Amino acid sequence: MSRIGKYPVVIPAGVNVEIKGNVVTAKGKLGELSYSFDPNLTTVKQEENKIVVTPVSENKRGRTLWGTVKARINNLVIGVNEGFKKELELLGVGYKSRMQGSDLILSLGFSHDVVFSAPQGVTITCPTQTQISVFGADKDLVGQTAAEIREYRKPEPYKGKGVRYVGEYVRRKEGKKK
Repeated sequence: MSRIGKYPVVIPAGVNVEIKGNVVTAKGKLGELSYSFDPNLTTVKQEENKIVVTPVSENKRGRTLWGTVKARINNLVIGVNEGFKKELELLGVGYKSRMQGSDLILSLGFSHDVVFSAPQGVTITCPTQTQISVFGADKDLVGQTAAEIREYRKPEPYKGKGVRYVGEYVRRKEGKKK
């Protein structure tokens, strides 16, 4: 049985959740998000200021997706109320970032600057030249955007240079010996 699925999703003040058929829609101060689930595997009910997710049957597929559906609905509610944030840092000589309109310009040691356009629903800021902050209501989109920025220059294991998440541990290797 799912330990995550057993607990209800608490709806905070200022968030409006609507369930129509197999689509859950959450509206809040940061926008509107929706998620569709398989009605043959789970049922979703709203009770006062809580959302309860239960499996339809005790088959393996229903039990495995029970916690996933609950977690996705929880991410909708948190996203439209507070939002999600990922922070990246650039390590390396000459590595820097800056914003030009809604585009992120990265200098990562290539012969050219890398231009990254922020997808709709995501806000990218550069507090300093070596820090990048990705913010948005959709957790999946924020994480995917941060991963795409990191993909341009992953941290390498010898000097540790590259784009990494704040607090990420990069395992270092020893160089060649004579």
